[in-house]
Amino acid sequence: MTEFRTIAGKPVLRFERRLRHRPEKVWLAITDPAELAHWFPARVETQARIGAPIRFVFPDEAPVDDGGTGEVLEFDPPKVFAFSWNLDVLRFELVPDGDGCLLVFTQTIGGGDVGRLSAGRNAIGWNVCLDGLTARLDGTEAPPQPDWLAEVERYTEEFGLGEGSVHDTAEGYQLRFARDLVWKPAEEIWRLLTEDGTAQPGDPAPLPATNGYVPAGRVVTASAPHVLEYEWLHGGAPAGRVRFEVVADQELGTRIELTHTVPAALAHLRAEALAAWHTHLELFFAATFGDIRCPWPEDRTAELTKHYAEQVTRG
Repeated sequence: MTEFRTIAGKPVLRFERRLRHRPEKVWLAITDPAELAHWFPARVETQARIGAPIRFVFPDEAPVDDGGTGEVLEFDPPKVFAFSWNLDVLRFELVPDGDGCLLVFTQTIGGGDVGRLSAGRNAIGWNVCLDGLTARLDGTEAPPQPDWLAEVERYTEEFGLGEGSVHDTAEGYQLRFARDLVWKPAEEIWRLLTEDGTAQPGDPAPLPATNGYVPAGRVVTASAPHVLEYEWLHGGAPAGRVRFEVVADQELGTRIELTHTVPAALAHLRAEALAAWHTHLELFFAATFGDIRCPWPEDRTAELTKHYAEQVTRG
């Protein structure tokens, strides 16, 4: 079971696994660095005591060089083991259950609203790790790797991580989206967003950054590999700005933030524009995995337009 909750204002992923092994055996697998090496995503260097510092070391092929540090927060054999890892807190709890035990694992995700965006990739990542733990305990081979794109998309939808929002401004409204792009280099995202990476002020907006629902004008700002901004048109005249910002954060990963300004006189366009950008970012995310999807999914945009029309009405 995988759940995503907000507890005390913080995003928390919660996993449950029923294991056919006594807590004492599982305890060794989740606390001994030699055992952790078989299923945990990083090598763990620490001591078995509360307050002990922890160092995490990723394998050479990992997208992040520095695994970071943490501290042992709880150590109650064979019941609870908890520790911080950079901005996050991981907690393992073992509950006796017949001839085995129930493992309850939680990740309290740090980084506020930005950290929350990573819940989709973290969910699939921890499920893969827990599958590895189960296989290690059972003495079997770990299952094959899942389809990461499909699984991250599923969790993104289930957890509501692709949702856009509307914010009032002095001139009207600003539509906002933020989408986690895992650990892709900013330069790679920029090339995908701008076709060839050569966008300049005064150029037509690059096609990958546009869609048929928001007529695009000329580029206003092009600061590779981070900021692309262009005018959008209504009735052939500039009506506002669309801005993409690519942010590469060493602790939180890479994300893309999109804003779209809408004047008060065009408030009736908000729901369709939100739906278009929601669809656009779904397609863009798939493209970062090499999955180019054509044609545009009109049914998906129509479905989302109804969804956002209800949101705008409630707002």
